[in-house]
Amino acid sequence: MSRPRKAEPEASFDTELADLPEPMRWREWMGRVEGVIFSARDPVPRETLARLVGRECNLDDLVEDIVDELRGRPYDIVFVAGGWQFRTRPRFAGAIRAARVAALRDAGAPELTPTELLALTAIAYLQPATRAELSRLAGKEISRDVIGRLKRLDLIDGVLRAPEPGAPFAYVTTRTFLQAFGLANLRDLPDLERLEDEGLLQPPRSVADLDSVLAVAEEDAEPPDEAEDDREEWSDARSEPPK
Repeated sequence: MSRPRKAEPEASFDTELADLPEPMRWREWMGRVEGVIFSARDPVPRETLARLVGRECNLDDLVEDIVDELRGRPYDIVFVAGGWQFRTRPRFAGAIRAARVAALRDAGAPELTPTELLALTAIAYLQPATRAELSRLAGKEISRDVIGRLKRLDLIDGVLRAPEPGAPFAYVTTRTFLQAFGLANLRDLPDLERLEDEGLLQPPRSVADLDSVLAVAEEDAEPPDEAEDDREEWSDARSEPPK
């Protein structure tokens, strides 16, 4: 009886492509990177793409060449949420939604009501923020239904409880939020004044109201001593720079 043949060792993946002329090598790297970004559901980080190309390859220049070739197409490659991703250009989002095909890629930011958009915007700038803080900013009650829909869309998450009476949930934006709105990180958020000028952010009734919303919520009565750890965690979350 013959012995079973051993599996052939898998050839190592050639990243350098030293046997190819420089122009062909560059084109091959472009194809690899574009193919991986196209096939990935989530943004592809730099370290993943760097494993596909040679050590001397400038990845930023390579992606820029791919982007140049996509000009005029209904989609683009953008850097969002820590990686590169294929995104439909905004002017085609309506056509994709109208097609109502579940298998289609995400068309970008979901349709939100003015109240949902206001609540989401406030969370993005104030995070972590409680529902009471959002209501003070909006000048009206932000309902649990609004918060619930934003959570179902995975745009926000309640990651900790505020050191206030009742320990309400405090909400932050998610990685999905960055992807949906085409942001690399929270530093890419537009200025508040610009949002107000465009009517997307309703200003509070007075400067005093604004100060009370942007400051950390404090109660007249001192919380119990056992809540000290919660207050420190809350303070750290508020002071941490956006990522």
